[in-house]
Amino acid sequence: MRLNYILSDLGIGLKRNLSMTIAVVVTIWVSLALFGSALLANEQVGLMKGNWYGKIQISVFMCTKDSGGRGCSGAEVTQDQKNRIRQVIESNPDTAPDGVFGESKKDAFAQFKKLYKDSPIASTVTEDQMQESFRVKLRDPKQYQNLVSAVAGLPGVDNVQDLRQYLDPLFKALEGVQWGAYISAALLLVAALMQISNTIRLAAYARRREIGIMRLVGASNFYIQLPFLLEAILAALIGAVLACGTLWLGVYFVVMRRAQETFKVWQWVGATETFRATLIMVVVGLVLAVIPTFLTTRKYLKV
Repeated sequence: MRLNYILSDLGIGLKRNLSMTIAVVVTIWVSLALFGSALLANEQVGLMKGNWYGKIQISVFMCTKDSGGRGCSGAEVTQDQKNRIRQVIESNPDTAPDGVFGESKKDAFAQFKKLYKDSPIASTVTEDQMQESFRVKLRDPKQYQNLVSAVAGLPGVDNVQDLRQYLDPLFKALEGVQWGAYISAALLLVAALMQISNTIRLAAYARRREIGIMRLVGASNFYIQLPFLLEAILAALIGAVLACGTLWLGVYFVVMRRAQETFKVWQWVGATETFRATLIMVVVGLVLAVIPTFLTTRKYLKV
């Protein structure tokens, strides 16, 4: 009997506030979809950083006759200078154990021909023009300044290159997009919360006579609140399901079908990260429904 009344009251409430309920569903749909996209953006930035920062090496290039670096004097690097440079690198606390690899001119030339095998420039470069170098792996890819400062300017060193100077601007731009998505999602979530509160307040006002009668016959507060709560939860679940579907479709068509095929060098978010994001989205959607409903009904159901 009570269940039938609650379901009947729920149906009446949805009919009375159909336009408001649709507005709540759409607001939650858009806000949760953007929130989920921000979660995946955060995952993507983390994957990219983990993938690339772990591979970052410092390249210490040796002098040649044509080099113009601080440590060059118009002559090829000597063996004594190479030994000294290697000693400085290996003794630095930021260098990973067994993390120093030498690359000869022959190795550098072979790599050059491999990279530019289809380019006309390959026939204009000789092995003698290549630079010897040391490739250095770091204990912590974020801690590289100390090693660069120790090596740069040593006799025989032409220049020191670190991939972070190229990757950091990219990651900062991605983090800016990520924070922009979070801020936009937060504003929309606040709008959804206010929309739910207004909908419940209007529903409570429209049924104030029935609520007064229920209070007079001894109905509990929770029993009176339950239809409003179910109405908000239903709207939130519909919006969350639509948002999750939108997110999955976006990941499938944008990431799996295009980005992964076009940019194979990157590691991309997949089903695991998307499933985790959708779980969080559903929880956030339910919280958006439950909290404002309880707060609003406690305030406006006093008769």
